[in-house]
Amino acid sequence: MTSTDFEVQRASLNTSRFVSTPAPTMGDLAERQVLFKVDAFGLSANNITYAVMGDMMSYWNFFPSSDEQMGRVPVWGFADVIASRATGIEAGERFYGYLPMSTHLIVNATRVDDSGFMDATPHRIDLPAAYNRYVRTSNDPGYRATKEAEHMLLQPLFITSFLIDHFLSVNEGFGAKTVVLSSASSKTAMALAYLLSRRGDVDVVGLTSKGNMEFVEGLGFYNKTVDYADLNTLDATEKVVYVDMSGDGELRVALHNHYTDNMMHSCMVGATHYDKLGGADNLPGPEPVLFFAPGYAKDSGLNWGSPDLQAVLAEVWTGFVDTAESWMDITPARGQDAVKAAYLEMLSGKSNPRAGFVLSLFE
Repeated sequence: MTSTDFEVQRASLNTSRFVSTPAPTMGDLAERQVLFKVDAFGLSANNITYAVMGDMMSYWNFFPSSDEQMGRVPVWGFADVIASRATGIEAGERFYGYLPMSTHLIVNATRVDDSGFMDATPHRIDLPAAYNRYVRTSNDPGYRATKEAEHMLLQPLFITSFLIDHFLSVNEGFGAKTVVLSSASSKTAMALAYLLSRRGDVDVVGLTSKGNMEFVEGLGFYNKTVDYADLNTLDATEKVVYVDMSGDGELRVALHNHYTDNMMHSCMVGATHYDKLGGADNLPGPEPVLFFAPGYAKDSGLNWGSPDLQAVLAEVWTGFVDTAESWMDITPARGQDAVKAAYLEMLSGKSNPRAGFVLSLFE
């Protein structure tokens, strides 16, 4: 049996390869190590952001390649324990967490409890803890076996959106009553729009391409949807917060020049338009600030272990994921050809916003 990794060239994300080696076994494990079989993982624009920001945000460091010019794109998914030398973790258990686009992964389990464990593999210790937690499906209040596909595709994005919503709330919206989201058809933007719409005290404006207008309008999450070509129709006298999911520098410049001092806060989150990054210098209004969800989670004062917070999170998550039945088409696919094709489609930025890829390297 072999272990397979999908790797991309860090300097040219369109170039990729598959690397196969003998599959690890129980005999390869040191004390406290766990061998995962990567059963399935989701692929979305979020993972393209990980690749684009791989060097800047150390995403390549989670699952390093033996070749420094290559990288393993992180994804979120489900893995089953094949073998374990960690007390409290048994073969056959299923976990959700941060994974490579691979067939196998060895982790070093520490802080094991009923809910899961942390990976203490040396090269991951200094990386954000939010990415190093593996959650037992048997004790996760937000887990539903019938919704695993949605969990993989939406849950990590939803957490980011939940944190942005919290950030805007504690800052009282920076004095603005309108939030403008770019890449309104992206799943992170949709989740944030859903959360903001629940408040009832803020207008949510979604910016999207002409081809995605009908889809975005049909979601019911946005008060207003605007084609990128029609930015001049936006009311420049309104005080707004801009949440940038696209990373499009030209768009950022245009919006700052449109709103000038009425741009109350400018927040950079994603990079769906990764080929147009830039445009953060010498702009009217506030300086754009990067929102890094794991950093905010650490510094926000939110007690992630609190049953009360977990109950709130599970409630809003369940409400959002149930809406996906009306707007997401889940496409399961297996094998190397399918994984590469899905990755290149997502990298192109031209994938159907309804599409949700659930992938596995096992045929």
